Amino acid sequence: MTAQIEVASALQKVVDAGELAGAATLAWRNGKIQTACVGWRDVEERLPIERDTIFRIASMTKPITSVAALMLLDEGRIALTEPISRYAPEFSHMRVLRSPGGSLEDTDPAERSITFEDLLTHRAGLTYADFQRGPIAQAYREALGRDIDSDVTPDDWIARLAKLPLIGQPGSAMYYGCSTDLLGFLIARIEGVPLGTVLRRRIFDPLGMKDTSFCVPREKRNRRACAYGFDEEGRLIKRTTWGSGVVVAERPEDMAYESGGAGLWSTLDDYLKFARILVGGGQVDGVRLLRPETLAMMVTNQLTDSQRANSVLLGRKPFAVGRGFGLGVSVVLETDRSDLMRRGGVGTVSWPGAFGGWWQADPNDGSVLIFLSHNMVDLAQMAQGIGLGVWGAIETFQTLAAA
Repeated sequence: MTAQIEVASALQKVVDAGELAGAATLAWRNGKIQTACVGWRDVEERLPIERDTIFRIASMTKPITSVAALMLLDEGRIALTEPISRYAPEFSHMRVLRSPGGSLEDTDPAERSITFEDLLTHRAGLTYADFQRGPIAQAYREALGRDIDSDVTPDDWIARLAKLPLIGQPGSAMYYGCSTDLLGFLIARIEGVPLGTVLRRRIFDPLGMKDTSFCVPREKRNRRACAYGFDEEGRLIKRTTWGSGVVVAERPEDMAYESGGAGLWSTLDDYLKFARILVGGGQVDGVRLLRPETLAMMVTNQLTDSQRANSVLLGRKPFAVGRGFGLGVSVVLETDRSDLMRRGGVGTVSWPGAFGGWWQADPNDGSVLIFLSHNMVDLAQMAQGIGLGVWGAIETFQTLAAA
């Protein structure tokens, strides 16, 4: 209880300083849960963050989609080395840019097919528009629409993506991007139903994740956290966009696009049920999703030393020292308490969300830590040091929760 009070007090200072609208945290260890909720899900209406507040979890969606793919692997319906062109013939004849920033016409043939393993490890040669500065960035925006709630239908999205050149040869390097979105659409094709239906049948319903979905039902919308960001002076404001120009109008209930890379909404308790799979050998409370050997493969680094040393994300090389990447999750190889993503013991897995979310599951003590907030900061603001208070808040939560 002392740690819980300390977490709440420390995070309240961040909220009072105007660096965060609010946050919800959870620490699970030995079956015991401690939560701390501070700040506001709606500042203007003075609605507080509560334990059941629903947050958009951005890239914390990726591990969930990855588990769904590995469930298909366990059933023998896909193989890691299998070309995705079996299910998406659109990707049968890919081209690769000679330089990521070069002309879209300056390409070579792909040396081999993209595989499911490439998608799970982000080694397919796919990217995000915001991570590029050459012509490929605009090509992605024009072809694929918005990153999360796109008006492009899944089949059209797949076809458009396949017409764009890759930024690297399949399997050659880690390029973080829309690989998991493509993986999600392939899962939907294989199952013959939308991705949201697959995730609900395979993961959410079996685990009792009642508040996790791509679209928040009307009766639950009063529990959603609003989007908050910062103006040019770094002052906290309510945002009118999600990520790259994604308007915060209600998602149309008939929208076909479901982002397996960043689109889910969830809560502390729901995400805990999922995260416990990573410290439970693939099962939670008697519900098995993955075989133990499949789970072990998921949480084992799959990158070569060269790929770890040369993978670049937001101008940094996050895997160069002490950290690797498994099948959909980051993996701690050497503990370093000064590094946000390496604070757990060796084997700890995690992955953050761009909207201010973060989690980790540490098999050494069977613990799970979860931090959720809505903190919308674009790359230009981050470069200016605006909106970075959320990362300090996460580190503070890590430190106090582990004490």
